[in-house]
Amino acid sequence: MQKTQIKKIAAITMARNDEFFLSKWVDYYGRELGKENLYIILDGTDQNEPKNSDGVNIIKLPHTDMSRIAGDKYRIGKISDLANELFKTYDIVIGCDSDEFLIVDPTAKKSLREYLSWIRIKTTVSGIGLDIGQNMKTEKPLNQSKPMLSQREYALLSTRYTKPVVLSRPARWGSGFHHVHHHNFHIDKNLYLLHFGAVDMNMLIKKAEKRGIDWVNHLRRRGNGTINLTTTKTAHGECYIKTARIMQRIFRPIYAPGKPGMMGIKWVVKIPNRFKTIAI
Repeated sequence: MQKTQIKKIAAITMARNDEFFLSKWVDYYGRELGKENLYIILDGTDQNEPKNSDGVNIIKLPHTDMSRIAGDKYRIGKISDLANELFKTYDIVIGCDSDEFLIVDPTAKKSLREYLSWIRIKTTVSGIGLDIGQNMKTEKPLNQSKPMLSQREYALLSTRYTKPVVLSRPARWGSGFHHVHHHNFHIDKNLYLLHFGAVDMNMLIKKAEKRGIDWVNHLRRRGNGTINLTTTKTAHGECYIKTARIMQRIFRPIYAPGKPGMMGIKWVVKIPNRFKTIAI
């Protein structure tokens, strides 16, 4: 059997006022790819670099207040420009938000770099999205000094986070990495994109406090969609993840044929125990 040639892989993110997740992002992708292959765009020259960012490529850009839609387009444009420039020296580029972690199923017995070097990528590849949420009835507030996966048991199967975050050639992502212009998506059976934005209600409230009391009151009154679901819905087993992967390969929203769909079905699943060996 011919030995797989390990490819050179870079990872990019862009963030503002997000030191906690950025630090986690650097720890994980630095371990998987090497810190010298990480690129962080900080939105604002006033932004502090993560304490563990030694060896990471940091780019600081002046911050400009924009609407959410305009800001999303601006950020993904900057990231896509950087990714296309990096393809002069890299074989593969991963782009994702700082609270998103692309993992390989431990049963594959390969690191992220090994696995992406091993599989055939048709311009882009996705992992199925798992939106990690706090169960308010059974789970304590997050201990930020310990791995997040060791403290959470449930996730929402989310088409929103089945993102084509991996590119194998120059292309342009759409806002939020939710699609790649002029390319279909391909969901790999051993890849998962874990999103931790709803991992802790207290963290969400603190974030809302910076936006104003109306945001805090809204969050306390309505809750968070993912947290509400992981708290109230019955959690299913891993077979539902496999079924959801098949559904997302087949179905497309009418308004977005280039994105995965699940016909509005919302399944909460128990995170496979073997994932707890991954230090995130």
